[in-house]
Amino acid sequence: MSAQVRRKKNSGSRNFVLYTAIVVLIIVLLVIINQTQKKSEGQNKELASAPSTQSQPVMGDTNAKVSIVEFGDYMCPSCKYWGETVWPQLQKDYIDTGKATFAYVNVDFHKQPSVNGALASEAVLKSYPDQFWTFHKALYDEQPTAEHDEVWLTEDKAVEVAKATIPDLDETAFRTIMKSDEMKEQYLLDKSLYEKFNVNQTPTIMINETQIANPFDYAAIKAAIEANLE
Repeated sequence: MSAQVRRKKNSGSRNFVLYTAIVVLIIVLLVIINQTQKKSEGQNKELASAPSTQSQPVMGDTNAKVSIVEFGDYMCPSCKYWGETVWPQLQKDYIDTGKATFAYVNVDFHKQPSVNGALASEAVLKSYPDQFWTFHKALYDEQPTAEHDEVWLTEDKAVEVAKATIPDLDETAFRTIMKSDEMKEQYLLDKSLYEKFNVNQTPTIMINETQIANPFDYAAIKAAIEANLE
């Protein structure tokens, strides 16, 4: 074998080793990045401030030390499921006992149908505040059990639910209020709030200055509340 052939062979071997090392390094870096992201996603996020609940529907003792805020969307199946699974225990342990308040902020990730729900809820809060939470649950109950992306939350559906939950509702006046500039301003207030806190999924749960990583992890929610009660 000539010296020239040996040099080419050695050069090819070195290049192969170099390329292999680069590929292995890239794979290792990707694994590290992926693990870091997963770790980050599993941790609660500490906020600079708690979300304001001014002008929002609030349940519970206003003198409570803990404020629990849900950012939700009436078109969101996960929000409905949260309300059926996590919320009852949360209400029993902390809202009904006066240890915390609970507030709801509208999110419009499903565009106009979400806006319809938001405007209707704002109109109920303004005109029939004592019936807000009844309407709130009833509207979530109207979600279809299948075909979740179906556009079911129209203005007429929102009014239908309001009439069913508020016996003395004046439909004409209610529709006028829904379409008023005041209700639009309230809806935009909610929008500015979820944008301020970079909410990118529903439901998002915040407890004072802590955003819960997994809204369905009741143990994590309870731990955050108890930490603020100390």
